[in-house]
Amino acid sequence: MSNRQTQADVALQAGDKPEGLRVSAVEIVAGLLSLAWLAGSALFFLVLPSEGGGSGFDTVAFVMTLLAVFLPVAVIWVAAIAMRSARIVREESRRLQAAVDAMRQTYVADRQARGASGVDPTVERKLNEIAQAAQKTETTLATFTSARPGQSAAPLAPGPRPGGDDQPTLALGTSAEDMTPPVARSDLILALNFPDTQDDEVGFAALRRALKDHGARQLIQASQDVLTLLSQDGIYMDDLHPDRARPEFWRRFARGERGKPVAALGGVRDRSSLALTAGRMREDTIFRDAAHHFLRKFDQTLEGFEKEATDEEIVALSETRTARAFMLLGRVTGAFD
Repeated sequence: MSNRQTQADVALQAGDKPEGLRVSAVEIVAGLLSLAWLAGSALFFLVLPSEGGGSGFDTVAFVMTLLAVFLPVAVIWVAAIAMRSARIVREESRRLQAAVDAMRQTYVADRQARGASGVDPTVERKLNEIAQAAQKTETTLATFTSARPGQSAAPLAPGPRPGGDDQPTLALGTSAEDMTPPVARSDLILALNFPDTQDDEVGFAALRRALKDHGARQLIQASQDVLTLLSQDGIYMDDLHPDRARPEFWRRFARGERGKPVAALGGVRDRSSLALTAGRMREDTIFRDAAHHFLRKFDQTLEGFEKEATDEEIVALSETRTARAFMLLGRVTGAFD
């Protein structure tokens, strides 16, 4: 017999067994009261003198006499049976509670025997698998999250993180990165919009070329981080349809103007996206740091891009997913005020 069965049996035997058919004090008292009542009734009718000469049998009087004699006896036994039932229920409840307590103690003892942590091996294995999957996800580039989950997601081409020291150094301290020509404006626009699908060969080619430029790579990676964080709240750039600002407003902002002259850049009107983003800016330190880093990188890139870009190229840039994220975060942080 196992330890669990032994403790349960002991608990079931903790109280007295149900009385069953055994006569208890309640039945004895009820019997004595019934006998006393019947004896008193018999004595009363025997001593009571009869009225009249017995002219006939009175049915009503007979029925009333039976009720007067046996109704109190019936009430006594109903009360006795009710008390007996209540006592049996209490005993069964006490025995059941004792059994439950014993099983609970056995369960706790078994958990302690498996280990001090008390974690089920199956649950612990699942947690380890989840942790490993999360670590693997962190070490790889995230999937583009500027598109809806139902759309095809295009993974970002691998590239060194900003500020890395893995660039080969040439003679006289000149790095290979310094020898790379600046990215073309058309490639930068396509890269900041990110490839739409896995089959977007043109977008991927432009993205690979843009990642070779140090400044463009920093902005692309900062944009990717922000878009990933925004998607966690269900905010996707494809859902935003901001008011289009004329190129002159972008040029003014790139040249350092702030306030009313560039207020048109805050053309995002989606209230839910604005509210969710503002709330996360207040509560999430990681998101707030990523957003400010992204705003700085976009501002720096726009400053150099505007000097040589045509109005058509500025309009194309403003319609990219990265520019929409900039307009959303800029309005939330007051960059256009």
